[in-house]
Amino acid sequence: MLGFILQHNYKERKAKVEEILDNTKSVEEVDKFPRDQDFTYSNGYKAWASAIFVDLRDSTSLFSNEDEVKVAKVVRGFTSEIIEILKKDANDTELKEIGIRGDCVYAVYSTPKKADIQDVADRAIYINTYMKMLNKLLVARALPIIKAGIGLAAHPTLAVKAGRHSSGVHNLVWVGKSVASALKLSDLGNKNNISPIVMSDDFYFNYSSKISDEAKTWWSKEYDSSYGEYHHGNVIKTEFNDWIKNGMNN
Repeated sequence: MLGFILQHNYKERKAKVEEILDNTKSVEEVDKFPRDQDFTYSNGYKAWASAIFVDLRDSTSLFSNEDEVKVAKVVRGFTSEIIEILKKDANDTELKEIGIRGDCVYAVYSTPKKADIQDVADRAIYINTYMKMLNKLLVARALPIIKAGIGLAAHPTLAVKAGRHSSGVHNLVWVGKSVASALKLSDLGNKNNISPIVMSDDFYFNYSSKISDEAKTWWSKEYDSSYGEYHHGNVIKTEFNDWIKNGMNN
């Protein structure tokens, strides 16, 4: 027997829903997204956004087959430093959202310039290198090692504030290819002979204009009927990786 029965005044709420549906007055195309406080429940902004999703591979097996304390250690090691890399030196006009969805860590950035997209790619490369460090630390503690797919996408994207006014429950909703594509591409990474970092074609086009011809050779192009053209690579930060290989002692 239920101890509480929900009483939802749907007749009264109909008027509120109509108000919400009729209240959105404009969508403004801008060079970059404004501060969060500039978003209201009656406007929206469209600008270039880049998204990064870091998806833990085979998390179902990890969560079901390992000791719960071990799982907690691994998940915290996976999420905490990736969040730090995604947040590092990014202010609130650049980093628009960061969070955890299930076994994914993700972030969305305002990227009006190609150099901004390169910065997001650089964060992905740091994360890819960090995974090598993390796995060494896990092995030293007899904990299970892990892999991740890193998806990157960039595209003009509509952002609207959604939720309920004065409820404390609200967030930006991202409408367009960037967030959805990054999430899908992260699922491709680090399995079936695909490298860990996977970029959408739009992301790679902008990123590649800022790197050397040699650096372009680090990436392979593929086509998938579900994802279209994408580029993938197992690119690392050399100095960081050398430090990991040399024992991480100084």
